[in-house]
Amino acid sequence: MSSKILFVANWDWVLYNFRLPLAEALQRDGLEVLLVCPAGIYTDRIQQAGFAWRPWGMERKSMGLLQEAAALLDLTRIYREEAPDLVHHFTIKPCLYGSIAARMARVPRVLNNFTGLGFLFSDSRKAALLRLLLLPLMRVALNWRNARLVFQNRANQQVFEQVRLSAPGESVIIAGTGVDVERFSPASKTDSGEPLCLMASRLLWDKGVGEYVAAAAYLLETGYSGAFWLAGERDPGNPACIPADQIEAWKQQGHVRFLGHRLDMPALLAQADIAVLPSYHEGVPLFLLEAAAAGLPLIGTDIEGCRTIIDEGENGHVVPVKDYKVLAGAIRHVGVDGALRQRMGERSRAIAESRFDKERIIKQYRSLYQSMGIRMLADGKDPR
Repeated sequence: MSSKILFVANWDWVLYNFRLPLAEALQRDGLEVLLVCPAGIYTDRIQQAGFAWRPWGMERKSMGLLQEAAALLDLTRIYREEAPDLVHHFTIKPCLYGSIAARMARVPRVLNNFTGLGFLFSDSRKAALLRLLLLPLMRVALNWRNARLVFQNRANQQVFEQVRLSAPGESVIIAGTGVDVERFSPASKTDSGEPLCLMASRLLWDKGVGEYVAAAAYLLETGYSGAFWLAGERDPGNPACIPADQIEAWKQQGHVRFLGHRLDMPALLAQADIAVLPSYHEGVPLFLLEAAAAGLPLIGTDIEGCRTIIDEGENGHVVPVKDYKVLAGAIRHVGVDGALRQRMGERSRAIAESRFDKERIIKQYRSLYQSMGIRMLADGKDPR
């Protein structure tokens, strides 16, 4: 009998956009994979991709005690009914609720995947209050013998160790979700002298959207010749969501072209000359991985997640967080030199192939599953 694995997230977008390649690989290994998340616009696509799905009755932006208790109990019920061999949680809230539910339902193995520190570990006053309330509960929920923690970079791992959410040596680092280096590949371009900068992210303050818009305005108003696009939509379920009226005001200013949510990232990256992500905190940002595979120079902030992909001066630049003028200077430096963009883009492609090929990342997850006692098929045969 094959092992049953549950992938659990509080947003269908997370599973659809980031975890389907891993789920597909596990199915090929002979495992039964069930995806659990609240209903959304991507759940039909999840099922069309060939996966069973169960709805989880929770709301991402809910903070009410009764609603949260109901979400926890609903997840516990799902675990009891499905009786999985392992549950794999993604992002902070599912990791917390899922770990508690797994104990209550006696799930034998738990894998908690922290793809970044998120709003909870930001420097806002509201986040500080939430940490005061949640950290004691998280210490109890996450630290038990049947659970393993996965981080995307060492900096995030160290934060958890410092606040005693994870003991040193008891978690692992797997650098992101990987990237399909065949789907994303360099495109032939002619140097028009007006380079196109592309940023792709949810429209959140802590993704650095404000700094990107400010840098674009500063450059265009001081004689720089180029274009600035931003692909992504608002995420009202996140406390850092940028108000709709602010987005509209930026559109009226005209310095940045807002594209909305896009599903054609390979084609979009093929048009771009520079990829920019001035985020405040990241695990390993998928957008920069895709841009690297597409052979673009990268400009990101001086945080661990961006430094994992960007070798300063080799395939791009890292700049201070929340400093739009330094960001503008980095964009100008790369934007005015076509030969430099070519060299940096070639180095980005090499980094994507050697460090972040999705097959390399999937292999690390397979090894982790096996170390936790999950049996997989080998060449179509049961290894037993």
